[in-house]
Amino acid sequence: MIILSVDTSTESASCAVLDDEKLLGETSFNYKKQHSVILMDMIEDLLSKLHIDISEIDGFVVSKGPGSFTGLRIGMAAVKGLAFGCNKPLLSISTLDSLAFNMAFSEGIICPIMDALRNNVYTGLYNFNGEVLNKITDNIVVSIDELAAMLSSEGKAVYFVGDGIYKFKDFFKEKLSNCYFAPTHLNIAKAASLGELGLKLLEAGVSEDLNTCTPIYLRKSQAEREYDKKMRLLENGHC
Repeated sequence: MIILSVDTSTESASCAVLDDEKLLGETSFNYKKQHSVILMDMIEDLLSKLHIDISEIDGFVVSKGPGSFTGLRIGMAAVKGLAFGCNKPLLSISTLDSLAFNMAFSEGIICPIMDALRNNVYTGLYNFNGEVLNKITDNIVVSIDELAAMLSSEGKAVYFVGDGIYKFKDFFKEKLSNCYFAPTHLNIAKAASLGELGLKLLEAGVSEDLNTCTPIYLRKSQAEREYDKKMRLLENGHC
């Protein structure tokens, strides 16, 4: 089975092609958000270099977030369009799942963190049982103070991964006595990790309806928050 996976949930844009045995190729860019401009060219270029036609792809995997609202919509729309055009199955995987998978076989707790602004992070707690990635918690958005308290209560070594490290590393080093941080090359959302998680599920016959497959945001967009604020002011008699 050959699959194409795409992640556009963060600053980086990544696409990968995998089969049952290995990663055939991966392209990632982590410089400014230009997903709408570069994504389809990235996919076309990768397939061309691998001498694989889009019709040869057996399934598609896309990140469903959390992450950038615009980035998620771009990636989801592109991959749904490809899956529909090829009449092949599609599966969406959490960005946090794939980040945790970057830290395969780490002992203790794996904690992916993505900056959600205002000292909040998108996160979830994971561990490995043999070769299986387990979710300890659901994906959530919490303040860094709440997360530090949560991790402290676990009493185990914590392995952080994700772009939130660059902003909050010093904070967690101060709050937690037994924590470690992923090297730079593992802190981006990698389509290869996303694809490997999705490949196993697609091979097992798991897929999603193109009409109901949507991103997960965990929090409202800035536009929605501004709208809610405006509505509250109107309800209270303010103009």
